[in-house]
Amino acid sequence: MLSQYDVIVVGGGTAGVIAAIQAGRAGAATLLVEKNAMLGGTITVGGISVPAHFFAWGEQIIGGIGWELVRKTLEETGRPVPTGEYTRNNGEPRHIAIDRTIFATLCDEAVLDAGVHLLFHAMLAKVTFKNGRWTVGICTKSGLKEVQAKILIDATGDANAVSLAGFDVVRSEVIQPASLQTRCSGYDKETLDYTALKAASERSIAAGELKTTDISWNDSGPERLLRAQGGSSNHVRAPQAETSEGKSAAEVEARRGVLRMYRFFRKQPGLENFQIDYICSEVGIRETVTIKGKKTMKVQDYESGKAYEDSVCYAFYQIDAHLDDGKGINKRQLRRNVLPTIPRGAMLPADSRSLIVAGRCIASDQETNSAVRVQCPCMAMGQAAGAMAAISARTGVDPEELALEDVYALLREHGAIMPGDIKIPC
Repeated sequence: MLSQYDVIVVGGGTAGVIAAIQAGRAGAATLLVEKNAMLGGTITVGGISVPAHFFAWGEQIIGGIGWELVRKTLEETGRPVPTGEYTRNNGEPRHIAIDRTIFATLCDEAVLDAGVHLLFHAMLAKVTFKNGRWTVGICTKSGLKEVQAKILIDATGDANAVSLAGFDVVRSEVIQPASLQTRCSGYDKETLDYTALKAASERSIAAGELKTTDISWNDSGPERLLRAQGGSSNHVRAPQAETSEGKSAAEVEARRGVLRMYRFFRKQPGLENFQIDYICSEVGIRETVTIKGKKTMKVQDYESGKAYEDSVCYAFYQIDAHLDDGKGINKRQLRRNVLPTIPRGAMLPADSRSLIVAGRCIASDQETNSAVRVQCPCMAMGQAAGAMAAISARTGVDPEELALEDVYALLREHGAIMPGDIKIPC
């Protein structure tokens, strides 16, 4: 590991891995720091290997490095590569399912091929900015190391670098719950009596042996979970999961919920041999904090498809705010042919310099955040962050002051689709 870099990316999830590859391919000496043993974030360690959405209203709206990795994963595993046609008249298109193991391996390969230095099992200890450079303290297995960079990208999803640097974050009064991805077997889902199972679950919930959110999002009983053989059908309250203490509590409660579910199902007719094949190593966090940005995305602008003057990528996902009371999801599809964008200012912490945020914690209100937090917009933000960081490191111009045409040119060179490139009829 060097001591001096052009760019340091903290977090190797769906935003950070793309940011690091883009910065490295653009010639920046780049370090990628990841707390886990695997790149890919929610796609891999979180088990949500269905990124959404690269296409909208019949057109591809997110391309570039994220799409390259997904396409290669599909080709490697012999699955068809979709086109945008299936989304032409569909405000809620199906997700593209990929093999998370192959995706993780291709992420490793692309990061290293881009010349990026990769450091697993490492977390931030301190972040300071002085004389135009960032000094980052990193906790490694062999002790604390310090590295410096011209540009810092916070892709932690939790604004950890932003917070350590002393910048403000915003926390909603009620945080969306998390979900732990599971896989179940040992039963015939077609022969189960779901009406009887729902009645039994209600008795178990009343007795305090089970929680509604252990087996469903919306008080509907266990049918959805059992038919899907697991998935992310549960809800786990996860306040302050941007901290080690809060995340620890969420992980423990998620596994407790799985144990309650297991004990309940094993007592039910037809489920005597019910088993848990696996749970993911991390509970999937939907929301923690957002940054106080130089610009804040509002839901009315997102749902109207506002074209910001500093837009750096498209996004396409419905409002998808999971409720913390076990009563389901606040879901609203986008109106026909609406195509939102994400502004650069929402990726820049207020009063900061040489600091970029990519991923779910960009400056946005809670409903907007419920849409832009998903994987495809995070990939697009990551590539935009990596491009801005590389140009800033080379020129000495702060990310906020870069000419957008220069950013667009670099992104297009690496396959990204820019706001204005897509013409969808009103």
